[in-house]
Amino acid sequence: MHRTLRIRRAVELVVAALAGGVIVLGGAAALGKLDTSTTVIRQEAAPASEPASFAQAKHLAIHDVYDEAAPGVVHITATTRIQEPADPFFGTQGATQVQQAIGSGFVIDKSGHIVTNDHVVSGASRVQVSFSDNESMKARIVGEDPTTDIAVLQVSAPSRALRPLTLGDSDVVQVGDEVIAIGNPLGYDRSVTAGIVSAVGRSIQAPNLATIGHVIQTDAALNHGNSGGPLLNADGKVIGVNAQIAPSSSGANIGIGFAIPINTVRDVAADLIRHGKVEHSFLGIEAKAITPQIAKILHLPVQHGLMVANVIGGSGAQQAGLVPGKTPVIVAGESWPAGGDIIVKADGRSVATIEQLRDLVSAKKPGQSVTLEVYRDTKKLTVQVKLGRQPAVPPS
Repeated sequence: MHRTLRIRRAVELVVAALAGGVIVLGGAAALGKLDTSTTVIRQEAAPASEPASFAQAKHLAIHDVYDEAAPGVVHITATTRIQEPADPFFGTQGATQVQQAIGSGFVIDKSGHIVTNDHVVSGASRVQVSFSDNESMKARIVGEDPTTDIAVLQVSAPSRALRPLTLGDSDVVQVGDEVIAIGNPLGYDRSVTAGIVSAVGRSIQAPNLATIGHVIQTDAALNHGNSGGPLLNADGKVIGVNAQIAPSSSGANIGIGFAIPINTVRDVAADLIRHGKVEHSFLGIEAKAITPQIAKILHLPVQHGLMVANVIGGSGAQQAGLVPGKTPVIVAGESWPAGGDIIVKADGRSVATIEQLRDLVSAKKPGQSVTLEVYRDTKKLTVQVKLGRQPAVPPS
């Protein structure tokens, strides 16, 4: 059935991702976050070349990877019903509109659990998945985590009919590794594209504006509809979940796509299956990494660390008494939050980047504590912060 696909929610579409696939309609640039900004470039992209096959003898040919994995990749159609407001002036009742988003997903176990992007199914009243044999069935949403843009679905299907994909280790992924993506770009079922890992350690923004770290960048062609599908290595193991493409004027792929690392997905999916939700710890600060040059210009007591720029009200950081910078200082057109605390260590480990502190905090549970070593002016202090729960929408 063909119909114009519309973006489920205007706000989500502005941030949205590869976006529920062919989430069509307006929105598009949609994440082109599929669109908004992606951040943190720490590694040079390798030259983009799209191999016809993986040359190393120990690796599988692309068609072998596809033959093995494609039966475990599903086509997802998420239907959302939206009630338009009534018009009291004309005395009319608001009409109900049906919107659809198309995306991808893949089976992870014989119990019928399927991983996809949260932005594919968020707000959906009905979710249908279809397999490579064209069998379509209703799926229930087991749980969603907008902070990592991951959702888990489940279908009632005989275990013998399910082909779970093998999960790899995203921590060992390197620039230049050969990868393939399988999904449903623009509605073309189970299409395969190949490329390489262009960079690792990227950061992208989730639909709820939280930061997702350790993201894999690839030049394998991704388009609307690839959202939620697997990014596989040359051994046929899933190393990431395709989620976003870099913005372009056309909204189409320009050779820069992003996949959420499978090690993150594995942990999130386990919590969603077990509890139906994921609770992320929350420190409650915004900070900026200093450099030796800035330290010299601002006469700071250390050359590396994190200048606290803002402390969120009601957070553990505020309750622990962390002090944000009150005096913005402009250096080469860039503002630095001078006058506040500088975090140099967390639980005894040096932290010179936001990512290092974020990783340490995310490894803990809400209610646990982190011990921070900070400089306040020239005095070194130790501050213990009890971590809270990350809000559904990060404070602005």
